[in-house]
Amino acid sequence: MNLSIEFARKMLQAYGSRCQSLCQELQVPQTAFDILMFLANNPEYNTARDIVEIRGIKANLVSVNVNKLVEDGYLKRQPVAGDRRKIHLAATEMAQPIIDRGRDLQTAFVRDMFGGIGEQEREDFFRTVRAIRRNLDQIVKECE
Repeated sequence: MNLSIEFARKMLQAYGSRCQSLCQELQVPQTAFDILMFLANNPEYNTARDIVEIRGIKANLVSVNVNKLVEDGYLKRQPVAGDRRKIHLAATEMAQPIIDRGRDLQTAFVRDMFGGIGEQEREDFFRTVRAIRRNLDQIVKECE
């Protein structure tokens, strides 16, 4: 299997496995948990469309889970002035304990993922990722 595909697949699999027991404990489906965490960690991306495009969750799953999160009091919808078609999503106070636990889980996951990797190797990895991101931005810009 392609190393890049295998890496991404393994990382998602490991993260999903880590989240499973917390989601069960909190009685929150994985997709709803992912939506809450995405909105909490990326406040500049706060629409259902952002979740679909950036987080990569299918539109029908976003729709169903956002509706359930609103019904359960974890999310609120806020209309955008000047654009009646656009709705911002925001976590409520009720969602904060889930978000706090989720952030703790994510911190531990990253710590464990980088376990046994020295500080210099970690810095090199992130420097490489930033360089690749710049290259990808340039490619997109050239294609526009």
